[in-house]
Amino acid sequence: MAKKCTILVFSGDMDKVFAALIIATGAAAAGMETTMFFTFWGLKAIQKGNLTGKGFFGRLLGLMNRGGINNIGPSRFNFGGIGRWMFKKMMRDKKVTSLPELLALAQELEVRLIACNMSMGVMEITPQDLIDGVEMGGVATFMKEASESDVTLFI
Repeated sequence: MAKKCTILVFSGDMDKVFAALIIATGAAAAGMETTMFFTFWGLKAIQKGNLTGKGFFGRLLGLMNRGGINNIGPSRFNFGGIGRWMFKKMMRDKKVTSLPELLALAQELEVRLIACNMSMGVMEITPQDLIDGVEMGGVATFMKEASESDVTLFI
């Protein structure tokens, strides 16, 4: 029976999403059944980047927090988006795999990507706002995965 790894992605910061994807792809490449559960700000990493929300607060949140793997910024030194550009350039110059490439690799390695239903409801994000291949689930889904896992991480 394969070992399992479950990663709860709570942060939508570039550096934390990068770490989560590196660990997920490493675990999957090592033969572990790997699941990533995205909740609250972590949902930014699996959004398409389109404007979300229907109500006033949902639209406002969608406008201020667009989401999309290419739009997320670092947790520190964002400088109004310049930090995101700077880190992307530094990573490219050092030949580090980009976030979109890591996300594609995770999907290629059959890492399960699960979006939190409750967080999506609160933030007025629909399944159509997410990239292809993302499943929906709630806390029971996460708890089942985590309880069966050899490794469970919260990022």
